[in-house]
Amino acid sequence: MTLCVEGRKPVLANAEAWKMCISSFGRLDRWTILAALAMPDHLHVLASPHERDASVGEFLKWFKRWFNEDYRKLGGPFPNWKWQESGFDRLLRSDESTYQKWLYIQNNPVRGGLVTDPDDWPYQLTHTNGL
Repeated sequence: MTLCVEGRKPVLANAEAWKMCISSFGRLDRWTILAALAMPDHLHVLASPHERDASVGEFLKWFKRWFNEDYRKLGGPFPNWKWQESGFDRLLRSDESTYQKWLYIQNNPVRGGLVTDPDDWPYQLTHTNGL
């Protein structure tokens, strides 16, 4: 899944916002977060539902709600911004590798000129046993 910031405001790639992402992931009890990476203006999440009928829309709704509550409560560094409506999701087919998808996502900060080594990007989370 990809969640984007409206107007491409660079509000996510900082320690405070990343901490709020991690906290919100922990509350999504119907999903296993396999990996995630925050870019300045969007967030990538590789997640697996615990139940076949779990809704991506519900995932996005609750993540954004919990993140926003924390962000506003703690006075995040960029007060006036919004998430784009909805989000982008893609179901991996059986012949696609979750690990290969993660490697592509993990190289986003390199392609964006933010780091030269993807392992140096601080705003990422992986559970390699799930990939």
